[in-house]
Amino acid sequence: MPKITLPDGSQHQFDQPVTVMQAARYIGSGLAKATLAGKVNNKIVDASYLIKEDVTLSIITSKSGEALELIRHDAAHVMAQAVQELYPDTQVTIGPAIENGFYYDFAREQPFTPDDLLSIEARMEKIVGRNLPIERQELSREQAISAFQEIGEEYKVQIIEAIPEGEKISIYRQGDWFDVCRGPHLPSTGKLPKAYKLMKIAGAYWRGDSNNKMLQRIYGTAWADKKQLRQYLHQLEEAEKRDHRRIGKKQNLFHMQEEAPGMVFWHYKGWIIYKTIENYMREKLRTHGYKEINTPQVIDYSLWEKSGHVSKFSDDMFSVESEGKNFAIKPMNCPCHIQVFNQGLKSYRDLPLRLAEFGSCHRNELSGALHGLMRVRGFTQDDAHIFCTEEQIQPEVSGFIDFLHEVYLDFGFKEIIYRLSTRPEQRVGSDKNWDKAEKALADALDSHDLPWKELPGEGAFYGPKIEFSLKDCIGRIWQCGTMQVDFSMPGRLDAYYVDEHSEKQIPVMLHRAILGSFERFIGILIENHAGSLPTWLSPVQVAVINITGRHEEYARQVLDTLVKHGIRAEVDFRNEKIGLKIRELSMQRVPFQLVVGNKEVQEKTVSLRTRNGTDMGSMPMSIFVERLVQEIDSHGRIMLGD
Repeated sequence: MPKITLPDGSQHQFDQPVTVMQAARYIGSGLAKATLAGKVNNKIVDASYLIKEDVTLSIITSKSGEALELIRHDAAHVMAQAVQELYPDTQVTIGPAIENGFYYDFAREQPFTPDDLLSIEARMEKIVGRNLPIERQELSREQAISAFQEIGEEYKVQIIEAIPEGEKISIYRQGDWFDVCRGPHLPSTGKLPKAYKLMKIAGAYWRGDSNNKMLQRIYGTAWADKKQLRQYLHQLEEAEKRDHRRIGKKQNLFHMQEEAPGMVFWHYKGWIIYKTIENYMREKLRTHGYKEINTPQVIDYSLWEKSGHVSKFSDDMFSVESEGKNFAIKPMNCPCHIQVFNQGLKSYRDLPLRLAEFGSCHRNELSGALHGLMRVRGFTQDDAHIFCTEEQIQPEVSGFIDFLHEVYLDFGFKEIIYRLSTRPEQRVGSDKNWDKAEKALADALDSHDLPWKELPGEGAFYGPKIEFSLKDCIGRIWQCGTMQVDFSMPGRLDAYYVDEHSEKQIPVMLHRAILGSFERFIGILIENHAGSLPTWLSPVQVAVINITGRHEEYARQVLDTLVKHGIRAEVDFRNEKIGLKIRELSMQRVPFQLVVGNKEVQEKTVSLRTRNGTDMGSMPMSIFVERLVQEIDSHGRIMLGD
């Protein structure tokens, strides 16, 4: 008879098999009421799951980290049931939980409208109010196909036919409605918190293939309680205000157009931001012992076949033909960096060798996935590869973490999330090497006393990795930095060094990035700061404004002084009212405005205003320049107003 071990180490012996819900009820009636599902031997199961043998068990409630995916999955089912109750001619296809919510794809001739979403939400509330039991049932392949054929669900039949022979097929019923699904699910529809909202309607091809029929996708969001829902909706409102595409157009930073999908046209001010970041990173790379290189854009397809990218990445690669040979426009820099490593015999004394490149890459992303600067086809990575020995992995990773922290702090990001992705089932390299690499990454994180979470099985096929994610000022998470250990590619591309015993050895290759791509990182910066970039990054740092034409000569002198000190400054000589000039420059998010009139000319001072409307009074020009240069050089750690 089963013995159940709880997270606190306590054990409970039962004289017969029990369900997760019965075990929860035994532990306490209050817990049973809050039970949504269980985790048996680290696997999430329904509350009705029958425990027949000794197991470890934790009860999942709305406060558990695993609860949101369950809630969102159930919200998708409740939405699908609501749709079919309201519009019986509709077929359901696929409806998963996703980040922050869920969606379902529907086959229906008549388009859904925003008013339909309101009706569907109202019907969802009724279904939740019915508190319908959600029950799992296993069927044979033939039974499942027959069940869905009877109700005219041709897409579900196709899904079932694609399931491998012999695999169990389960359906979940809630009242008269049912769907094929692996589960798990909540005990009843009444357990679904009334903290959901349908968000938008979009098109989606069946199975993601543009040759198939276009379906209608309804997106929704769902949370554990209404407070979380309100916070998320507020975050969306803030994100809309901060949309980098809108700000980029308003501030004349960049644009994109149909003739070059997923490619960025950088305007003068946007390019200043780009080059400022590039020059900053170049200096950081120099001080951290990296050697900057540059590699070709177009490379023979055979190199990508040898590196393994064609078998795993060919759909994302652009290719061209010339003189009967096939070439790829490089989607990444790694194989090219190995070509540089391979030039000349390398000794163990040459390691670690850190090669960096602001590598221009192109990937054939689906047009529907493109999103401003955040998802592009042409981008530049702050890419680098470290060739080292196994013993050097941990110290190199530790040094990289220090480097990464310096950079993120300079850009104003203080909250970083750390995740360690470990070996997947399909992988290359020996378990011994994986043990060493995973331990080295974990030790590097621990040596910095950093909180990190393990993602079992999420590593790349060639090695484990650390992902570094930033949290912005409205709580969104952006995965930017990465450190990946690679056992595979150096050997595939004939890289080796000579060790202290004059034996050939294959180096370990560490793939690392901090920003990820310049384009995406600039988009993140724009949205994080709502266009009000830190002074050191602002394309125009100071605007000089003369009150009348009589003050033009002094305004030019002020401008010349600023430019001589390396400050990006402009002067506004337009024959407009001073209030209009100030408002327009504030809307352009210029950090500082220097107003000059009779008093300033006589006293050789400037009247200082910030983009937020703060009047900082008059000060001598020399004092202003000194303080501004301090702020720029310190990346905002010393503020001009301090």
